[in-house]
Amino acid sequence: MAKEFKRYLVTSALPYANGPVHIGHLAGVYIPSDIYTRYLRLKGCDVLSICGSDEHGVPITIKARREGVTPQAIVDRYHNLIKRSFERLGIAFDIYSRTSSPVHAETASAFFRKLYDEGKFIERTSLQYYDEEAQTFLADRYIVGTCPRCGNERAYGDQCEKCGSTLSPDELIDPHSAVSGSKPVKRETKHWYLPLNDYEEFLRSWILEGHKEWKSNVYGQCKSWLDGGLQPRAVSRDLDWGIPVPVEGAEGKVLYVWFDAPIGYISATKELTNDWEKYWKSDDTKLVHFIGKDNIVFHCIVFPSMLRAHGGFILPENVPSNEFLNLEGDKISTSRNWAVWLHEYLDDFPGKEDVLRYVLCANAPETKDNDFTWKDFQARNNSELVAILGNFVNRALVLTQKYYGGEVPACGPLTEYDRATIAELQGIKSSLEANIEHYHFREALKDAMNFARIGNKYLADTEPWKKVKTDPERVRTILHIALQITANTAVAIEPFMPFSSAKILRMLQLGKFGWERLGSMELVPAGHVIGTPELLFEKIEDDVIRRQLDKLAATKAANLAAEKKQTIVNQKDTITFDDFQRMDIRVATILSAEKVAKTKKLLKLTVDTGIDRREIVSGIAEHFAPDELVGRQVLVLVNLEPRELKGTLSRGMILMAEDASGKLRLLTPDERTDNGAVVG
Repeated sequence: MAKEFKRYLVTSALPYANGPVHIGHLAGVYIPSDIYTRYLRLKGCDVLSICGSDEHGVPITIKARREGVTPQAIVDRYHNLIKRSFERLGIAFDIYSRTSSPVHAETASAFFRKLYDEGKFIERTSLQYYDEEAQTFLADRYIVGTCPRCGNERAYGDQCEKCGSTLSPDELIDPHSAVSGSKPVKRETKHWYLPLNDYEEFLRSWILEGHKEWKSNVYGQCKSWLDGGLQPRAVSRDLDWGIPVPVEGAEGKVLYVWFDAPIGYISATKELTNDWEKYWKSDDTKLVHFIGKDNIVFHCIVFPSMLRAHGGFILPENVPSNEFLNLEGDKISTSRNWAVWLHEYLDDFPGKEDVLRYVLCANAPETKDNDFTWKDFQARNNSELVAILGNFVNRALVLTQKYYGGEVPACGPLTEYDRATIAELQGIKSSLEANIEHYHFREALKDAMNFARIGNKYLADTEPWKKVKTDPERVRTILHIALQITANTAVAIEPFMPFSSAKILRMLQLGKFGWERLGSMELVPAGHVIGTPELLFEKIEDDVIRRQLDKLAATKAANLAAEKKQTIVNQKDTITFDDFQRMDIRVATILSAEKVAKTKKLLKLTVDTGIDRREIVSGIAEHFAPDELVGRQVLVLVNLEPRELKGTLSRGMILMAEDASGKLRLLTPDERTDNGAVVG
């Protein structure tokens, strides 16, 4: 039997205040969260929706250094931009707070101090990179070097943004400080750790046995972490931006952002209401975290362990997490500016807030990564919102104005078709509710749109524009029912498209209905006078979409140019003329080429160097087919020390150039010349 709850606490992952919000964030977290919260409010539930800016951490300090401003200036800028963008899109949080607030600092400090005083942390001393020139310990993001996986020379100590590999500073080739550029040294530093391994048994029971209903991506990732064995996790960092660790001997140390940020849900609730404990400490409150999949471990493993260690707090009943949304076939990337930014969309598409909400919900990455394309955006607007929802509402209202001067006609006797239509419409409600309550928002949106689809079909089948001449009394009943369906549509779509719902009710000149009225055929009383009909949605033309695609094309071109600039290899150490003279480079002709068995990259080449015929093994099989190489003249370093590769003695090296895209090109003489001709 499902547990009954008196109230709901809904949290949305705190967006990081070092940049704007993009469509990936919206599809993954904020639109699902808002749909769920709006639905609960329509049902009259006691519900709080909590969010705010995550304003601490290394990326913010890096951005501040680059711009020559304070970290506070960075978070102020983006907190205000994000907050305003959410408001413009109709994301109706009860509070949008920030982790740089005094209330949060006090709450997070007290949380840490309680665990510290009760001996819930362990202390460890470890070696960490230190910048002697800047006289500061370096967080992973402040260490830059060459990626050992792909050779990117601007990889960070925690991740290579070019190939996506997760790294540690010790893996970087030639690590150096992003602060001063100097080579860092390792020094001892002390930090506090939360021993997650102490909570492993509790987590296994709570999640793996108690929450098998969680989405498969969430449950599966939790199981993977638990099966791999949990390790202590640091809760402090050497940094000058953040909440100071509130114990003696912790100068220059702040709370690690992963520990600090989730406490922001609690501090924001405290800011909102003096009754905050009712929401955080009562078993009859249902706590739901809406997050992206990159936050699963923090909300399902780490934060619950923190709450368990503290004691007195409830744990989440569910943690709905979506997968990632791509853009035009490519991964959304803040660093590459490959995104549709919310504030820019709102400026480019005024009055089309609900179009974005609709498209991102209809295409939400609920079970797998999905792709946003501008052509799909246009098609869904034109063929679904305009042609189905907008068309139905417009026809019902316009015909009422035309035939009855806007006065709602009385309902006459119902036909079997009328009754079947009403029954079908009323049957949608339970499916819509079940889908929302189980976080299947794409299916729920289809249910909501079915009200308009049924209305469209009803008008198309009954044809009141024809019957008005032959059976005017029947038309009164048809339009009375059509207006009831219109009002029901406004209720059904409100969680998904609040602006459109409000516009329909405004045109009907009706107030907002509660969810309990959904399915009623008495929402619009006979004799009521409706307002002037307006178009609910407008068609989006090709030139509008072309401008957005051109903007993305310009971004891609700029990224390629930047990548090309980045991939130009620095000049190597200076050599003497005598060193160069020792290199014997000759023109040679490739006589035969074949793949080396059981390898992907190697080709065995037989070449005529003019002085002999020899075999060379070269790692170019992924760039050239053997047939296209035979007969070509190339440049060969012939006096390279021989080396055995896969059973073949390779005597020499083919000279090549690699362009910015990673494509290899053979270096060849401009004109055909004799084999053995010396290059120099």
